[in-house]
Amino acid sequence: MKDTLKHRGMRNKLAEILADKGIVDHKVLDAIRTIPRHLFLDSSFEAHAYQDKAFPIGADQTISQPFTVAFQTALLETQPNHKILEIGTGSGYQTATLLHLKTKVYTIERQLELFKKTNIFFKKMGYRPKKMIFGDGYKGLPEEAPFDGIVVTAGAPFVPKPLMAQLKIGGRLVIPVGNNDQIMTLYIRKSELEFEKMEYGSFRFVPLLEDKN
Repeated sequence: MKDTLKHRGMRNKLAEILADKGIVDHKVLDAIRTIPRHLFLDSSFEAHAYQDKAFPIGADQTISQPFTVAFQTALLETQPNHKILEIGTGSGYQTATLLHLKTKVYTIERQLELFKKTNIFFKKMGYRPKKMIFGDGYKGLPEEAPFDGIVVTAGAPFVPKPLMAQLKIGGRLVIPVGNNDQIMTLYIRKSELEFEKMEYGSFRFVPLLEDKN
């Protein structure tokens, strides 16, 4: 597939839809206008790529709804060169959004099929996260901590303590918490022991998988 003027026009329209839904961060909207979402999907979904919907990407996973990607990204309040840990690489669309914002992205994927597929796709597209790891997102990435931000792109039944521990003071954790529907939750680390918590309504994600071994 190619990226055409038609695709760019569809992205501009999608960005307008997200702005109407309350996304005000102009850097995030610029990412939506720039990143060719149709290339992250199977070609059979190309006609639907710029609808504000989630779509299957294999291994019982989905590419998140654009509004969800924009909403989570905006909550992170990233700055260039921020270290961001992403739990759940999936198709790589959220990763690309963070890279567009000039952050240093460390991303973990639990599904080996997706890990291999997305790793190849990143190399083909020239997307360069600092690290892409096949592993258990519940454990985070302690060897690279602390992080300015952590974003979880799957529904977690609880907030993993290692992720809280790997935030910098002032760092932000964006995580959907719950079993069926999830509540989008933001934690801001105020000190070694103190976190501020804010909730932003109901979303629906595939479950965050844990390595039981």
